[in-house]
This record gives sequence, structure tokens and C-alpha cells, in this order.
Amino acid sequence: MELRQSLVPTTLFWLLSGFAGAAPAAWHSDVQIKMGTHIEVQLWTEDTQQAKLLLRQAMAEFDRIEAMMSTYIASSEMSRINDLAHVQPQAVSSELFTLLQQSLELSELTGGAFDISYDSVGQLYDFRAGEHPDALQIASRLHSINYRQIRLDPEQQTIALGIAGMRINLGGIAKGYAVEKVIGLLRAAGIDHALATAGGDTRMLGDRRDKPWIVGIRDPNQTDGVFTRLALIDEAISTSGDYERFFMEDGQRYHHIIRPTDGRSVQGVRSVTVIGPDAVLTDALSTSLFVLGPEKGLALLAGLPGYEAVVITDEQLYYSEGLAAD
Repeated sequence: MELRQSLVPTTLFWLLSGFAGAAPAAWHSDVQIKMGTHIEVQLWTEDTQQAKLLLRQAMAEFDRIEAMMSTYIASSEMSRINDLAHVQPQAVSSELFTLLQQSLELSELTGGAFDISYDSVGQLYDFRAGEHPDALQIASRLHSINYRQIRLDPEQQTIALGIAGMRINLGGIAKGYAVEKVIGLLRAAGIDHALATAGGDTRMLGDRRDKPWIVGIRDPNQTDGVFTRLALIDEAISTSGDYERFFMEDGQRYHHIIRPTDGRSVQGVRSVTVIGPDAVLTDALSTSLFVLGPEKGLALLAGLPGYEAVVITDEQLYYSEGLAAD
């Protein structure tokens, strides 16, 4: 659930349809490294100048959101919150305040499986260096993972962190938010067919010119393997996997999806893919289901109309009811 990811490509699925069947002059795209991952935007327009302008605006939107929400940028609102909000309430922009409110609502919905204060312990992991906290280090910080101690004041539009040493991180929702915002930008400009991807989060606008977007979910055991394929139109899709950022030590896999109750990497689940109409929710729900596990996670999802999931564990493949019916 960390905003910054390795610069190694971490896309958890691939858009398998490519440019086949589309007029080459009408599809326009750009790929860049931002938010610690691969960013891609595709759009259909017959106006080349419009395409260039919109692609620049889309990439600038990713930059703007990263500058606001990254814990790796010292000048970001998130860094200021983590530095000062345990001392006194910090005023934040209305945009960030709204996303913080939504994050806490998701914490309630998921019974704490989604908790942006996970970083109180999560910051002790260094996946590039292959380092993890020991039991005493986790125990000393675990009490700081408690979303109920994140206090939002709607009237003053401030946030306070109720525990010294608490840190928050929007990595489990920020990329979904970013692709949703980019697609909104393109829709407002009159674009009917487009796609925005940030690592494991993708939002599609419309179809791929009379064809669905064909999305392959990665096989967790094979870097280039595809476990299954989905045909999607005007949907969001997010995948969380234990192969994104991890290292192995003594046969144990340490990865970035941290269970809030014990501060340790979730074991047994390999990947979770969530499909639905809003990338903000698919992003947060893919992490939440990963933490909850297939039975509890799919039971939660059953109460959210329009959202479906594929869960891959060490032992089994699970589909939500709507996908299983297909």
C-alpha cells in the first residue's frame, strides 16, 4: 500500500489487444515513469494536435497528484501531515481532505483491512535492500496503526494524528485516484475512447473502437504468464500482488501488502484483481481483499453492486459470484 514503487515495471496485467484493428493514425499514446511505476495513457481522436495537448495534460495530472500525495516528496501535503499532524492539526486542500475522508470510510467498510496508517510499521520495510523489521520493532510501532486515531475536522478542513509516530500513506488508493482523474479530464475534453494505467491500476473510457479491452491477469508464478483474460468496457481494474515489491529470506516472502493487525506481510494470497466502475474503489478494494482473504473478502464484495474480483491463493482460484456466473 505504498505510493512509491520500484522503477522496475510492476504492471500486474497487460492490455493484450494492443493496437490491432484500429486505424494507426487515430490512436495516440504516451508512456512515462511516474509515481514510482509505469504510466500509460491511450486515447482515440482524429485531431493530432488535440491528442498531443491531452497527453501532456494527462501526464501533468499524474505529476500534480504525486506532488500532493507522495510521502517521498518533502514538500508534499502528505509529508507535512506526517511531520506535524501529531503535534497540531494541519490544514489540507479540499481535494486531499475528500480523499482522506473516503479512505476512512473504506477503513470502516473493511473492518480496518484498509488502513492508511499502516505506514507506521510499513516504513520499517526496505524491499530494495531486502530488510524487514524484527518482532520488537514491529511491537514498538504496531499501536500506531489505528485509523480511528486519524481525526478529520470538516469545518476547519484539518487532519490530526492522535498517536506520536503515526504515519499515513495513500499508496493503496492514490494511483486509482490518479487514473480516475485522468479519465475525467479526457472525458471532459470530448474523448470517448481512452485508457489510463498506473502500475496495477487501469481505468478504461468506453470500448476499444467497437471491441472490448482485453485484459490479462498475470500468473503470480510466471513473470510473463497470463492466468486468465477479461473483456472489459468502460470499467476500472486494479490488481494487488505479492510479486510487486518483495524479497525472499529463509523461504519467507516479504512483500509490501501489510496486514494492519500485526504489521507483517500477508501470506497465502498471491494476487487480487477487482473490477468495477470506479478506480478509486477498485484500487482500495484490491488491497482490502488481499488482507481479508478470499472468503471474507468476497463476502464483503457481494454487498457492493457492480464490483467483481478474482483472487489467487497458494491453493486455489476464487471468483466473485458475478464472474463465476459467466
